[in-house]
Amino acid sequence: MKVLMLTDKLTMGGAENYFIKLENKMIQGTDFNLFTAAGDGELTDLIKNKSHHMTLARENHLLNLWRLTKYINKKHITVIHANSLRMFFYACFLRMTTGKLRLKILYTKHNITSLEKFPKIFSFCMNYGVNGIITVSDFEKEVLIRYGVKREKITTVYNGVDLERFPFKEKTPKEKFNVGILARLSPEKNHNLFLDIASSLKQKGDIKFYIAGDGPEREEIQKKIEKMGLKEKVEMLGAVEPKKFLESMDILLLTSKREVFPMVILEAMASGTPVVSIDRGGIREAIQDQETGMMVDKHCSKAFNEKIVSLKSDCELRNRIIDAARKKVIREFTSNNMVTKTFEQY
Repeated sequence: MKVLMLTDKLTMGGAENYFIKLENKMIQGTDFNLFTAAGDGELTDLIKNKSHHMTLARENHLLNLWRLTKYINKKHITVIHANSLRMFFYACFLRMTTGKLRLKILYTKHNITSLEKFPKIFSFCMNYGVNGIITVSDFEKEVLIRYGVKREKITTVYNGVDLERFPFKEKTPKEKFNVGILARLSPEKNHNLFLDIASSLKQKGDIKFYIAGDGPEREEIQKKIEKMGLKEKVEMLGAVEPKKFLESMDILLLTSKREVFPMVILEAMASGTPVVSIDRGGIREAIQDQETGMMVDKHCSKAFNEKIVSLKSDCELRNRIIDAARKKVIREFTSNNMVTKTFEQY
């Protein structure tokens, strides 16, 4: 079996880290070979088997499809694993241009896509375009079934944390209690709510807020920090090394308007950083309120504040959540489990 795994570009993100973990950990052998193709990004250097990797051109789709057609025929690829909706359409086109109508297509759905505004079209594409679909949460699996996607095509394979990259680290007392968010600076991640939370806790001088990540909303967020008088309360760090950032935080917040199943909450749980999250997508499959983290039903700064203050003031609760969260990751959300179950799909 020869599998070609595709993704748009290897910039920092959940789907891209998923791609890297599969490439790094999938065992090559006489009966199985994994080939990869993606646009360049900061994660490109993490590709382990560079002789099996093709760099795609940014936004030059005709060139990419021409090169991939030749590559599939040369390497005798039998399965394409698409890690975005665009790569799914690539795969469908490649099945025709290579003349290999028996070429199998597997699609991992990481994010909410624009095509889902038209559920009938989306379900038609999935039912007739792919041989199998991987969802990263049972919640998302049920969403697809409601759209009309055939249940038998869908398998849930949870995102997995590399426990060597995100080892547990016990928190040490600090002068400041650090509350952070690690997300792309884009509207759907809802940094406005994060700033509202920071503003509401402005009088608590021993709590400091940190924003990690980069993206199109950077300047807008910076302006709002200044306008709200939060320059001493909130610090923007830009792109960071996730492991070091999570280790330095006492709480990680997730305030997104929409989510499928964010990788960052699992990385925080593995690292020993308790999570306070909005209840969206499949997050409750990892976080149970007051047990493996804290869950908030609505985008409400007051509700988040109560959870933050509760965790800060109750050391016993905080330690209990940290311990339970780490154990849950070890049981259900390791990268080894993810690789094994994905290989079963191949």
